[in-house]
Amino acid sequence: MSKQRSPALLGAAFLMATSAIGPGFLTQTTVFTQQLAAAFGFVILVSILLDVGAQLNIWRILTVTDKRAQDLANALFPGLGYLLAALIVLGGLAFNIGNIGGCSLGLQALSGMNPIYGALLSCGIALFIFWLKEAGRALDYFTRWLGILMVLLTLYVVVSSHPPMGAALRQSVWPSVIDTNTIVTLVGGTVGGYISFAGAHRLLDAGISGPAQVRYVNKSAVSGILITGIMRTLLFLAALGVVMQGAALDSSNPPAAVFRFAAGETGYRFFGVVMWCAAITSVVGAAYTSVSFLKTFHPFIALYERWFISFFIISSTGIFVFIGQPVKLLIMAGALNGLILPVALAVILLAVPRKQFTGGYRHPLWLQVAGWLVVAVMGWLGVRTIAQWLSN
Repeated sequence: MSKQRSPALLGAAFLMATSAIGPGFLTQTTVFTQQLAAAFGFVILVSILLDVGAQLNIWRILTVTDKRAQDLANALFPGLGYLLAALIVLGGLAFNIGNIGGCSLGLQALSGMNPIYGALLSCGIALFIFWLKEAGRALDYFTRWLGILMVLLTLYVVVSSHPPMGAALRQSVWPSVIDTNTIVTLVGGTVGGYISFAGAHRLLDAGISGPAQVRYVNKSAVSGILITGIMRTLLFLAALGVVMQGAALDSSNPPAAVFRFAAGETGYRFFGVVMWCAAITSVVGAAYTSVSFLKTFHPFIALYERWFISFFIISSTGIFVFIGQPVKLLIMAGALNGLILPVALAVILLAVPRKQFTGGYRHPLWLQVAGWLVVAVMGWLGVRTIAQWLSN
């Protein structure tokens, strides 16, 4: 692989990972650790295994066919690509409102900045990234270095919280309790919606496609999964150390309470940095990937891609500034994310036997089995979770 393409491979991995590591990611991990204690380690392990089954299939098949998810869906079942794009964009917009809110919360914790000003400043930074001459390369480096910063700061808090490593390891393979709702929520938040396709679409935009690139695509996908898993595990350990010390976490902002309890005011400032990094990288990831689902539908969208991305970011910021976070919309989008993954993955897997899409490429049987297993498990858990949500 040429030196010119290596940054794109690493950038795609970090784009997927940092898109998954958003404000909801931080909050979910902390809340679930508080509820399940060391047994949450098992949920993380299962979610990582499901991530592997989903992401490796999606990344490999899309890059081998050289088609984005919506185009492959339309080629298989006319009209399905438009429906998939609509669901992705709706979910991306809803979650981006929350991401902008996370940016403002992070800057407020870091510097005391007014949330409105924090949202507007973060919006400006995100727009600046996409309007640079080398926007693709800037996106790669931006997500990479902020992702590394998040991991290092969270590692500091883990060391400060002194988590019970033995109990965490033991319960990760033999849990005292299993909660299926946390599994579907975690997987939906890690590879649901636009997140599933962020890395693969970035590779296609970088010109990395075809069967000859499969081993590099594998490496990029696995790197993204590992980065996400490492961050989730570090947050889990940090929260577990605090919870096991008997700390009562502030329900309005659980992750901030973990950082502050473990490392004092320094930890609280670190939380501000981690929250802002998580949120701003999710803002750019959601905007980039959502528009990538539209730009192949008409040359006008592809020609003015940066304007559409800018409109997406500005709209998210405007809704947050003038309306706030529409909670019902966010909940609905989260529920839809649990169903988008199995539907989209099933469509992509159906393309594997068709030589007009894959040519002479032979997709590994174990990956196909793993992919269909993810479809079955996530489909069942997603329907079950939505049914429970509707009944409450």
